[in-house]
Parts: sequence; C-alpha cells; structure tokens
Amino acid sequence: MAIEDLRLTATGTPGTAALTTAETRIRRGVVVRLLRRPTFVVSAVVVLFWVVAAVGWRWFGLQPFADTGHQLAAPSGAYWFGTDDIGRDVFARALAGAEPALAIGPAGVILATALGSTMGLIAGYRRGWVDAAFMRVFDVFLALPTLIFLLVIVGAFGAGVPTLILTVGLVFAPGIARIVRAAVLTEMGKQYIVTAKLQRESTTRILLRELLPNVFPTILVQATLSLAAAIFLSSSLSFLGLASSPPSPDWGLAISDNRAYLQSASWTVLFPAAAIASLVVAVHLIADNLKEVLDR
Repeated sequence: MAIEDLRLTATGTPGTAALTTAETRIRRGVVVRLLRRPTFVVSAVVVLFWVVAAVGWRWFGLQPFADTGHQLAAPSGAYWFGTDDIGRDVFARALAGAEPALAIGPAGVILATALGSTMGLIAGYRRGWVDAAFMRVFDVFLALPTLIFLLVIVGAFGAGVPTLILTVGLVFAPGIARIVRAAVLTEMGKQYIVTAKLQRESTTRILLRELLPNVFPTILVQATLSLAAAIFLSSSLSFLGLASSPPSPDWGLAISDNRAYLQSASWTVLFPAAAIASLVVAVHLIADNLKEVLDR
C-alpha cells in the first residue's frame, strides 16, 4: 500500500497513531521481503565486510605499510594475497584500501542526494519557469563528460578530499534531481496533493510531509545506484593519480602502481581489482533488490 493511500480513506483522514502504525507495517514488510532475497543478503554482507574493514583494519593488527622483506612473493600461507614490489602484504593493503574507497564516494553521494532531491522536489512541484530553469542546469551538467569534468576541477582546485566530495556531489546531483522530478510529477495529480492544496497547507509542508515520503523509495534507489558509480569513479581518480597518493593502500592506486607486474605478479593487481568489483557489484545488486521490492 502506498503512503498516500493511508492518508485518505472513504470515511475521512485516519488518525496520526493509525497512520504511523500502518507505515511501520509497510516498512517491516519491505525489510522482510529484502531479507528473503539471497542476492540482497549476500550483497549486504559484502558491503558490511568492506565497511568493517575500512573502519577497523587498524584494530585487526594489519600492517599495510610495512616491508615484509619479500618482494613480489606469490600468495601463500604466510601472505594470503602475496606481496607487492616493495614487499608489502597485499592482503593487508586490500583491507586497508577500503578506507579511502569509502571516504569520498559515500560522502559525495550524500551531498548529491540532498542537493538533487531538493532541486527535484522544487522543480516538479513548482513547474513552469522554475522547472525549465532547473532542467537547463541539469542538462548542462549531464552533458559534461564526468571524468573530464573531474579532471578539470581537480586540476583547478587540487585533489583534496573536500574538493573531491563536492565535485562528486555536483556530478551526481543532476541525475538524482531528474529522477526525483519525474517521480514528483507523477504524484502531483493524486488526491492527497489536491486535498493538501485545498486545505491551504504551506509549500514546505507539502514538499516535506506529503511528497517526500512518497518519492523517498525512488530517492533511495537512485542514491544507491549513484553510490556504486561514485565508488568506481573515486577509484578511477586514484588510478590516474588524482585522488590518493603513495603510500596509500587505495585500490585504484594499487592497480596503477602494479600494472607493470600484471603478467609476472598478477596478484598485485587482481586482488585490488576484485575488491573494487565486489563492492561495486554488491551495491548495484542492493539497488536492484530495493527497486524490485519497493515497486511492488
């Protein structure tokens, strides 16, 4: 049952307590359906694993910067993922590499979701010249090649973490805004919006209390998809030497530094690449599952 269906019934408007109870049941139903999906559970475990690795690799006693004295050693019982050209443990660096990978992408997506959702709500609700103005701004940003735009910004303002977070937010905000705007336009003709306007509710209240809860599933799915793209993008910047710098265990930087050993010591590249792939694919699968469950 959609949230707007809870707001109006044949006999009138339900009380706040009844509405809250019904919304809670809907949320619990969504969680239960998600937990019954093996792909969602496995993907969530993968993402949780990398989050724990990013936060707690120091607590596990890992030494991603230490020289073991064994350069380019193959994977073994002593070094599960082998060592790199400097002799550092690839397993320790793979786990520690989750920290820089999750430092820029998620923060940038949070910013993009806040900006994009706000602009999408306003554009879809106001329509007219406000909508047209926002759409032209969105078109300009979406027309720019993402990586080239990031290269220009980094070249102009440097590769600091705040700059990269702001840039990622600006890159993904227009896409989220367009999706939210489309969802708002779909909601605008429904009875609960008409009723809210007839009751002379303020614009802010309609946007936050009426529209936002009903388009939130769309925002959640789009934000999750953007997160996967942002993680891959931040790793791409590290690969190009524009984000992390040595001796950071960043996955993209590890691939760049060891690509010369791809044939002779492939583990130095394959394990960081597998880490990126596992995280990005897991986030994508979570987004797919969310979309399928929330669309029911």
